[in-house]
Amino acid sequence: MSEHKTTLHWQRDGKPFTYDAYSRKHHWRFEGGVELDASATKEYLGDAALPNPEEALVIALSSCHALSFIAIAARKRLVLESYDDDAVGHMAKNAEGRLAVTRVELRPRTVFSGPNPPSREDVQKMHEQAHHVCFIANSVRTEVTVHPLD
Repeated sequence: MSEHKTTLHWQRDGKPFTYDAYSRKHHWRFEGGVELDASATKEYLGDAALPNPEEALVIALSSCHALSFIAIAARKRLVLESYDDDAVGHMAKNAEGRLAVTRVELRPRTVFSGPNPPSREDVQKMHEQAHHVCFIANSVRTEVTVHPLD
């Protein structure tokens, strides 16, 4: 149905190429032209100031759910004023004993306006539907839970 292309570039920075010394910094380029530096997490000797692959997975899940939810609200002709999410990914050993992002908690907060704002139960159903159609969540084995904060 569609393809999504990215480019990653890493280059040795002149430091010795040993596990403790090599740079984890690398560069991400997205098909639309956006570029940013990334790194490993600080636990793996990366630069904590840069995004890392684990955070990228968490934000991809959060973003997909948000965009699905926003589309559902628009199709229902609801007036959604804002959507915020403080998502958290949890790293642990999976069933095979390998490190993995085993769980992601989405914590969306939505604000509606207009003459017919949805009830709390309606919002929960919309989150369930958004989770069901989120193709990123459908693509990973990570358990993804949604805990609306509104």
